[in-house]
Amino acid sequence: MSGGGAPANLRSVINQPEVAVTMHADSSSVLATIERLYTAHGTLVYGEQVNQIQHAMQCASLAQASGSTDAMVAAAMLHDIGHMLHGDAATALDTGEDDRHESLGADWLARWFGDDVVQPVALHVQAKRYLCARDPGYLEGLSRVSTRTLHLQGGPMQPAEAEAFERLPHARNAIDLRRWDDLGKKADCETAPLSHFMTVIERCLLPA
Repeated sequence: MSGGGAPANLRSVINQPEVAVTMHADSSSVLATIERLYTAHGTLVYGEQVNQIQHAMQCASLAQASGSTDAMVAAAMLHDIGHMLHGDAATALDTGEDDRHESLGADWLARWFGDDVVQPVALHVQAKRYLCARDPGYLEGLSRVSTRTLHLQGGPMQPAEAEAFERLPHARNAIDLRRWDDLGKKADCETAPLSHFMTVIERCLLPA
């Protein structure tokens, strides 16, 4: 998470028509904005077998099937929203750039959601790096795209980094989210509709 106001990459997207919403927007406006993002960018594919909305709903379904809280289901649904906020994540991948989607998404979501949603989103890339360092065999199970982006994101954690990560309050939830992220990439996987998960997301909005 960044401090001192929105980072430059966030400021570059918040005025896009499908993203623009004020800090003090009511819940219906925030939810409508999220739906617009999925409508505008949810069909984008970044080298996996699924598009963005399919991946999000598969991850949220896995969270729900595990008996997780509404906040974790919402985090699973929203964890890659930074890719859609970025606007050209596919080009970033093609040119070997890290779009920092986890930070972009978390900064945007923090205006309306608490840490139980925001922090797993912010940490899910670091959780990948952690698991590569701590879980034998995890790296070999990553998809081709996740393996490629791992190197852009810093590679497996060093021991000191991993120890520091383990001490973070939301590390365990971020690891759970990361595992759903890895599993939620199956072609032709049926899930509940978007409206089902939007209801869960609505329950997680901070009080106005």
